[in-house]
Amino acid sequence: MIATKNAAVKELSKNFIKKCEDLTMKTFSEKVSEARNLRKLSQMKLAEMVGVSDRAIKSYEKGEKYPRRSTMYKLARALQVSTTYLSDDSCEDPVYEIEKDTYLETAQSRYGASGVRDVDRLLQDNAALFAGGELSQEQKDAFFQAVMTAYVTSKEAAKEKFGHSN
Repeated sequence: MIATKNAAVKELSKNFIKKCEDLTMKTFSEKVSEARNLRKLSQMKLAEMVGVSDRAIKSYEKGEKYPRRSTMYKLARALQVSTTYLSDDSCEDPVYEIEKDTYLETAQSRYGASGVRDVDRLLQDNAALFAGGELSQEQKDAFFQAVMTAYVTSKEAAKEKFGHSN
């Protein structure tokens, strides 16, 4: 009877350990490699799409390097995943917040890192207005577009008024 209980406990432990292993978070390098393989892209083809060397892609997949923010947007776009998925090891949904990437990439190209921080903060702060309600993709797109338009308009007005970007 005790042997049977011990065997049952060992079996439960094995199953628990296996489930825990299945829940292990994937790293940036694992996600890049996996997404590239799912898209049936060679490292060379992905490098061409992103505008980096194939050596850079190999370094990303080995965990030796991490791309700059501007390259991260291109990499995510080529792999059809979000930058949040790639950069956050705890994110398991490849398209989580993917709609934000276009707007953040625009802010990056126009206003640099501070523009990305500003737009990201605006989007996060204003998301609270929805009080946990679900939005359709069309509604999310309209919201992000409106916030981005307001941000760019105010940045351009400040630039014109004060003669420099803020």
